[in-house]
Amino acid sequence: MDRIAATKEDFSMNANVFRFDGKNFDGIPVSFTFDGRRIQGIPEEFTPAVTEVRADLTAGKKTTVISGKNAEGLEIVAHCNEYEDFPVCEWLFFFSNASDPEEGRGEPTVKRILEDIRVGDRVLPGTSPVLYHGNGDTCDDKGYEFWKDPVDRELVYAPFGGVSCLGAFPYYRLTFDECCVNIAVGWTGGWEAGFIPEEGGVRIYAKQKNFRAYLRPGETVRTPRLTLMCSVGDETRSMNLWRRWMFKHIVPKFEGKPIRPLHCLHTWMIDGKEEFTGCTEQNQLFAIDEYIRKGLTPDIWWIDAGWYPCDGHWVVTGNWWPNPENFPDGLAKVGQKCNENNIALLLWFELERVHEGTWLYENKPEWILHEEEGKRLNAPSFSLLNLGNRDCLEWAIDTIDKIIKESGVKVYRQDFNFAPANAWAAADGEDRAGMTENAHIVGYLALWDAILERNPGLIIDSCSSGGRRNDLETMRRAVSFHYTDVGYGVHPVKQKQHREMFEWIPYFRAHAQNWDDENGEYTPGAHRPVDEYAYHVAMAPALTSMIEYYDGEELFKVGIKMVDIWRRAAEYMIGGDYYPLTECRKSNGDYYAMQFDRPDLGSGFAQVVRNTRAEQDAFTLKLCLDEDCVYVFEDPETGKSFTSTGKDAAKGITVKIPKRSGIIYFYQKL
Repeated sequence: MDRIAATKEDFSMNANVFRFDGKNFDGIPVSFTFDGRRIQGIPEEFTPAVTEVRADLTAGKKTTVISGKNAEGLEIVAHCNEYEDFPVCEWLFFFSNASDPEEGRGEPTVKRILEDIRVGDRVLPGTSPVLYHGNGDTCDDKGYEFWKDPVDRELVYAPFGGVSCLGAFPYYRLTFDECCVNIAVGWTGGWEAGFIPEEGGVRIYAKQKNFRAYLRPGETVRTPRLTLMCSVGDETRSMNLWRRWMFKHIVPKFEGKPIRPLHCLHTWMIDGKEEFTGCTEQNQLFAIDEYIRKGLTPDIWWIDAGWYPCDGHWVVTGNWWPNPENFPDGLAKVGQKCNENNIALLLWFELERVHEGTWLYENKPEWILHEEEGKRLNAPSFSLLNLGNRDCLEWAIDTIDKIIKESGVKVYRQDFNFAPANAWAAADGEDRAGMTENAHIVGYLALWDAILERNPGLIIDSCSSGGRRNDLETMRRAVSFHYTDVGYGVHPVKQKQHREMFEWIPYFRAHAQNWDDENGEYTPGAHRPVDEYAYHVAMAPALTSMIEYYDGEELFKVGIKMVDIWRRAAEYMIGGDYYPLTECRKSNGDYYAMQFDRPDLGSGFAQVVRNTRAEQDAFTLKLCLDEDCVYVFEDPETGKSFTSTGKDAAKGITVKIPKRSGIIYFYQKL
């Protein structure tokens, strides 16, 4: 029996909480203040009506559009998504000034302030509420932490600097005695989420944190999208129901097909130059051929920061064309080489951060947003490209699209090493707080939508100094090939990061890398060659082997062997249910274990890693399997196998492995 699959009880619970019944417009989950008056839902004064119902049979969801306008010309358009096969409901709102049409887009006759727009603002019923929440990617080893707190007081969270996953993670699980509710805030800027205890449950809301503005005639703003999934049962079931929904409905397709395990290779700091500034047409073609000749053909060929004119310093961003000294004919020959070998070319951009002295900075000053002196969050040499400017957005779309097509790019990678909040605020103007941010985020999403539409089969890789901008609205359009800038080879830190990624953003990439010394400690400058242990800790749906094209035969043998094992395991990481079997405390004295199971196939795998200073000589691996069935287990590294009943496997399989090693057991129901 598949205990994860959605049930009538799940759908019933979800319907009672957030689905629209087609009649109760006052109960639509939104509240806001307009012209000094607090308004709940879309009340009668707006003459609300259902104006459209779209059934997307391919996506398996229905979108209901509700519209209304009041006497002052404030128009509200609500979008409610309901999924056929998962107990998920989503709400998104647009607010427009539809008054004074004769004035065009000038200043309104009366400046009525719109503020504190709260999506949700409804009580989720239940008893004994506990909130599962995290701090996102903080760009240090303190990130990717999660806590469980009782909701016995008001809990409010917001990220730092206008970056959606920095210091607060926009994914939550609210548990009650009766059910679990997964909650995601889809806003790629500065959001706020609140959880307020009330009689009978918890009131929740999400909003753009800093917004207080009047709208000019014809002007529209949008809210964050709030996504909720209700389910009965325990947290493990809730987690895996979310993972299944993500893979079916949210994780983008690649080349028109469901995402698959993707192995990445590149030339990191080639010729001793920083990042990818040393890449040339000649050395890229040679390196690809060498990898193939030695037996490692990548799925993705990765060219990161530095392929554009930047004087040898990758941070000098703002000249978006191939460096003619390194690529005199552009990147087309590299793209052609990749295409001939069924390899997808990935190319890095950081369009929004503009360095002084570059073409963008000097030639398009009207597109650049600057921080105020004394309020800087970024280095003085950097400013922000304003994607809320319509001309700038059109230029960005055309420029990126041209490079993608000319170079044969299959993976567009967008980075963002910038905290935009103060640049946005400096541009807002009186009684216009939040408008620059709102327009920028709308432009950012429009940019991605446009390049995806123009380049069918393309995939986007979201990066922001790692995983700082991986909210759900971004993840609808992208995957996370670089979920952090921290600890690629610090194995216990990586294990904690993976614990949270598998749960919430389940398609991501890891590095096979070692930063431990001979004493099993992680000291600055410590690096070991890539080995089996590095691959064991890097088990993720996508992978980079940190093996260079010039490395020797022995290292390539390790890579070939472990990539084959990884690829087999990654199919389960994508298609299977996830069971974390140990705590992750970022300690090299711990064991780390996990299981991925396909109940429809009766197969999966379990993994145990003994970290560098784990003193316990044996580990008891307790698996989640059908107790009445018999399974055959196989160790792919040794070829040894054994059988066990599901009942005995649940009691525990004793695993004995050396320090600094791992073992994988693939299993199949007999």
